[in-house]
Amino acid sequence: MTHFAEQPLPFDLDEATPALMPKGRTPSYMADHRKRLRARFMDGGAGAMPDYELLELVLFRAIPRQDVKPLAHLLMAEFGDFNRVVSAPVERLRGIKGVGDAVIVELKIVEAAAQRLARAKILNAHVISSWDALIDYCHTTMAHRETEQFRVLFLDRKNVLIADEEQGKGTVDHVPVYPREVAKRALELNASALILVHNHPSGDPTPSQSDIDMTNQMENACGALGLTLHDHLIVGKSRELSFKSEGYL
Repeated sequence: MTHFAEQPLPFDLDEATPALMPKGRTPSYMADHRKRLRARFMDGGAGAMPDYELLELVLFRAIPRQDVKPLAHLLMAEFGDFNRVVSAPVERLRGIKGVGDAVIVELKIVEAAAQRLARAKILNAHVISSWDALIDYCHTTMAHRETEQFRVLFLDRKNVLIADEEQGKGTVDHVPVYPREVAKRALELNASALILVHNHPSGDPTPSQSDIDMTNQMENACGALGLTLHDHLIVGKSRELSFKSEGYL
């Protein structure tokens, strides 16, 4: 059975309460704006829209009867781009004026959908021959996080993905990793190979000396148990670094 670690939504959907929702009908000028924005999206797709307008489309569902453009701009100013808004920690989102449970739920649904779509491309696939899809999944899942996260992809003898598990979370520049625990988990899953993945919230995927040392320790632990360490990927904001391609493995 395939094992995947998913982040749960922060609360029950039934408990979400609309943010800033006054009584009465939506003003005609606002309804027209929403209609035009939706039509432009349907005609030209997301590529024809700036980030803040795409964010407006998401916010329409959470805030039916208010102008959401100011909130979209506020969120963009706080987090930088659309991807960082939808992947922002719930605690930070709650600190933004105008963001309530309904807004958070809509943003987290978008984040979960993006991750699930990317993951579907590598499910039951030969990972080594689906490398671009794997990179896309790792980037979608980890590139915009504000703290480090360490994940391990466990593969069977045919290099088919059998589990994707989060091993730890850390600070903005460090996450604790225990090679023996990772190797032990691989044996529990009857895995034959591993791919390590972690992100650098700074955006620069250049490995630190501790990254290199940890990878060497992991390679030794895998070798002692007959496991193959295919690669260690570091995910930055706009690019990824492969230990194998760069000669570290």
